[in-house]
Amino acid sequence: MSSIEMGSVVLTLCVLLFSIHSMGYLFDKLKQPKLVGEIFAGILLGPFVLGKVFPVFSELLFGSNNAFNKMDIVLNFLSWIGLIFLMFISGSEARKLVSKENRKSTAWLLGIGTPLPFFIVMALGMNALIPLDTITGSANQQTSALLVLAIAVSVTSIPVISRIFLDLGIINTRFASLILGSAVLEDIILWGVLAVASALATSSQLTNSALTSDITEHVVATFLFMGLGLTFVPQVLSRIHDLKINFLYKTSKMGYIILILFTYLSVAAFFNINLIFAAFIAGFGVIGGVGGPERERFSDPLESMKKVASALFIPIYFGMVGYKLILGREFSSSMLVTFIVVSSILALLAMGIAARCAGFKGLDIINLAVTTNARGGPGIVLASVAYDAGIINAAFYTTLVLTAIITSQIAGMWLRFVLYKGWPLLSETEAEESVEAQLSKI
Repeated sequence: MSSIEMGSVVLTLCVLLFSIHSMGYLFDKLKQPKLVGEIFAGILLGPFVLGKVFPVFSELLFGSNNAFNKMDIVLNFLSWIGLIFLMFISGSEARKLVSKENRKSTAWLLGIGTPLPFFIVMALGMNALIPLDTITGSANQQTSALLVLAIAVSVTSIPVISRIFLDLGIINTRFASLILGSAVLEDIILWGVLAVASALATSSQLTNSALTSDITEHVVATFLFMGLGLTFVPQVLSRIHDLKINFLYKTSKMGYIILILFTYLSVAAFFNINLIFAAFIAGFGVIGGVGGPERERFSDPLESMKKVASALFIPIYFGMVGYKLILGREFSSSMLVTFIVVSSILALLAMGIAARCAGFKGLDIINLAVTTNARGGPGIVLASVAYDAGIINAAFYTTLVLTAIITSQIAGMWLRFVLYKGWPLLSETEAEESVEAQLSKI
C-alpha cells in the first residue's frame, strides 16, 4: 500500500469516525440508543444515500476500482475486529448470571420465553408454512436460513439492554438482574445454534450421509467448545495466571488477555466453529467462567480495552453495518413490517406466558416482555454473520438490522415512560411470593 493509498484510508477513517461519533452523540442526547446513531451515520455515508446525492464526494471518499477494493478490505478488517471485541467485552462484562433471588424466575423465563418462539418458528418452517426461499442467501441452505430466522425471533440484546439500564439508573435493580441473567444464558445457547447454522451453510455440496456426519461433528465440537470454555478452561487459566513463568501476565495484562482471546479464536477456526461465538465464550474464560471470580483481577485492562474498542473499532463496526444496508431495490418494506409484527407477537406472548408461570402479573409481565424483545446488538451481529456466510439474502439482512434497531428503541422508550409515570418495573415482594406459591404446587 502506497503512502497516497494510506492517506486515503486515514482520511476515510477520519470522516467515518467523525460522522459516527457525532451521530452517536446526537442520538444519545435525544435519549435514543447510541448505536442507532452510529448505524445511521453509516447509512448516510453509504452508497444508497451519499452515493446517490453526492456521487463525486462519495468517489473521492471511498475511491474507485482498485483503490475502493483496498479500502473495502481495510474497513471490513477493522469492522471484524470491532465485532470480535464487542462480543468479547459482552462476555467479560456479564455479571453473576443467576442470583439466588432470581434462580426460580430465570428458570421459567429461560425454559419458556426463549425456546417457545424458537421451536414454533422451526416447526412452521419444517412444515413449509414459511416461504424460506424469500430469505435464503447465496449458500442456498434453507435449513441454515430457518435456524437464523428462529434465532432472530428469540434473541435478546445484552449490550443494548445494559446500556439502557445504565442510562436509566436501574442497572442494580432486581428487574435488571433478572433480564440480564436470562439473556446471557439464552444468548450462549443461541450463539451455539448459529455456529451450527454456519457449518450447514458451508456443507451444502456434501452428500446426505456426509452432511449428517459433518453436522454431527460440528454440533459436538461447538457444544464441547462451549462447555469447556465456560467451565474447565477458565479453571486452567486461573492457575496459569499466577505461574512464575507467565512473564506476559506480569509485563502486560492487556496483551495477555488479547493473547487468550486470539487463542480461543484460533482453536475455534481450526475446528470450524463460529469466531463470534468463540469471542463471546473467550470473554467468560478471561473472567474465570460463570460467576466471574477473576473479574476484579482484570478489571483495569478490560476497562482500557473497552475504552479503545468503544472509541475506534466498535463504532466502525456499527457504522459499516449501516453502510452495508441494502436500501435499494432489494429492500422489502413488506418483509420488514411482517417480520417485526409477527416476531414481536411471538416473542411477547412467549415471554408473557413465561413471566405468568413465574408468578408475575400485570405491568410486571408487560415490562419483562417488552424489554426482552429488544434485539439490539446481537440481532445486528446475527444478521451480519448470517449475511456474510451467504445464509440469508440482502433483503432479510436489512430486515433483521432494522428490526434490531426498532425493537431496541421501543424497549428504551417504554422503560423511560414507565419510570416517568412512577410505576414499578417489578413488584418484587408480590412476585417472590407468587413464585414460591407456584412452585409449591408442582
